[in-house]
Amino acid sequence: NFLHPASNINWDSHILTAADVTEKDREEVSRFYFRHFGRRRFIDKANQNCFRIPYLHALFPDACFVYVKRDGRDNINSLIHGWERPDEYGTWSRNLPAKVQTDNGAYQRWCFFLFPGWRSFLKVSIEEVCAQQWIEANKAILSAKSDITRTQWVEIHYEDILRSPVETFQKIFEQLEITFSSDIKRHCDTLISNPYNAFSPPRLDKWKEENRVRIERIIPEITKIMIQMGYNI
Repeated sequence: NFLHPASNINWDSHILTAADVTEKDREEVSRFYFRHFGRRRFIDKANQNCFRIPYLHALFPDACFVYVKRDGRDNINSLIHGWERPDEYGTWSRNLPAKVQTDNGAYQRWCFFLFPGWRSFLKVSIEEVCAQQWIEANKAILSAKSDITRTQWVEIHYEDILRSPVETFQKIFEQLEITFSSDIKRHCDTLISNPYNAFSPPRLDKWKEENRVRIERIIPEITKIMIQMGYNI
């Protein structure tokens, strides 16, 4: 967030609350988004937003939040792949005042986002730090959910997108009261064969083929949150 960089709070986390919203925020954000989108609706899917739902809700009272839940095992597998691309997912952390030695130094730049207590994970295995990122992100989302009205909150499972992309996106569009046109339907119908920003072709249980041993180690850590999200292990 260009208005509230983590460096302003000693890099403690990427959390922002409703109390962090200022008049300057409202003016700067309104100007920025109006310049780029005019009066159109827009989507912001930055991963750091997991920790900023109260802030975003205060800043955009009419915003809708779409929570795409994903099986922790596959999601953590994806995070591990992301950590292998620090020039894409860790550019913001170049000035991080900490020496990252994850997985015995195999990963030396922090990627994605900072959660409270991240400094305790500087020298752990890559699966441990990614598991904790997944846990903290989903805990923050579940905690913020109770303060958002039902009409502004949409939940879907990532796995449903893979199984039935057209039906799943039609449900989202209907809940958001957006027209699900024939062009959008055709686009959704080919989405799995033409994915955006994917490390490999989308499919279920990729973790079993790519990082099975690593993921199996952290399953006990993520089980509680997975159950809260509606998954069975």
